[in-house]
Amino acid sequence: MNSKIWLSTPHMGEKEQVFVKQAFDTNWVAPLGPNVNGFEEDLSSFLNQECKVAALSSGTAALHLALILLNVLPGDEVICQSMTFSASANPIRYLGATPVFVDSEEDSWNMDPFFLEEAITDRIAKGKKPKAIIPVHLYGMPAKMKEIMEIAGKYEIPVVEDAAEALGSTINNIKCGTFGKIGILSFNGNKIITTSGGGALISKDEDFVKKATFLATQARDTAPHYQHSNIGYNYRLSNICAGIGRGQMEVLPERIQQRRNNYSFYEKELKDLPGISFLSEPNGFTSNRWLTTILVDPEKSEGIMRENIRLRLEDNNIESRPLWKPMHLQPIFKSYPYYGDRVAENLFVNGLCLPSGSNLINSELQRVSDCIKEIFNE
Repeated sequence: MNSKIWLSTPHMGEKEQVFVKQAFDTNWVAPLGPNVNGFEEDLSSFLNQECKVAALSSGTAALHLALILLNVLPGDEVICQSMTFSASANPIRYLGATPVFVDSEEDSWNMDPFFLEEAITDRIAKGKKPKAIIPVHLYGMPAKMKEIMEIAGKYEIPVVEDAAEALGSTINNIKCGTFGKIGILSFNGNKIITTSGGGALISKDEDFVKKATFLATQARDTAPHYQHSNIGYNYRLSNICAGIGRGQMEVLPERIQQRRNNYSFYEKELKDLPGISFLSEPNGFTSNRWLTTILVDPEKSEGIMRENIRLRLEDNNIESRPLWKPMHLQPIFKSYPYYGDRVAENLFVNGLCLPSGSNLINSELQRVSDCIKEIFNE
């Protein structure tokens, strides 16, 4: 059997081990240290926009802290994009708040501004003004942040921007993660860069970042003994993992270009197949193309469906994956409010993520493409 082609795997550079070795050599084996500070500075410099950064143990931890900073309490409501990974919604429930899900639009597959405003006005009419809005940049494609931020400003609701999949993506050259009151990033093993496991909280409000760092280190008060006036969390990134991140930051532009090259390869190979379409970039939007995705229209593909392609790839030792199943269709979230049509649902039914690692070589990309083309030639 041919070797396994994975969906998205870590891709190490040359410097990660140097920074990790420095941590061992200096005995900074702790959830603080020079690598943590350096990684935060590297991220801040990359993001620009005068952003401050707190390096944390995961993107989920960053989102949890963001909602705490915005004083989300039990019984509050938080608007969340429905088409996303469950980690975008889970922290809402950690705090005893209610998620209110919003459909996607077809241009970016992200939060639909029309249904966002409909959700806000309806929740206000029902006596519950939402405490926060969580748009997500799916697969690296930016959401319509101009429209979302205008609506959020109109109703004075803070935005927590989930850029877990979108490090390096931009709208008019402004980095995703820097539009909202707070942004979050993920450095999980399958992301465009990794720290093994890790994340970050971003804000132009330095007090938010300081408070997040305080809460992430068990909320220890200034005292010679252990004293606590707040509930704290063990959410700080380790100095070892941050060392990996510092090495990864040195190759981030290259990793983004490699992922974008993957998209271009697949588009050239597959765009003429009947019923196959790709998500193009709206004007001014630049996606890091974390994962390349396709839609399969059975009415145009002579009955070939997304699942036919996924299973054929699986038979050939190639990992692919359906698009995110929307949160309002998930068993754990199906009872919560939802505003929208069926855009997210149709994307889930017809969409497929193709192998997109920055370490894939052309022969592997060709193998994936040929396997898909074979189905249409039978």
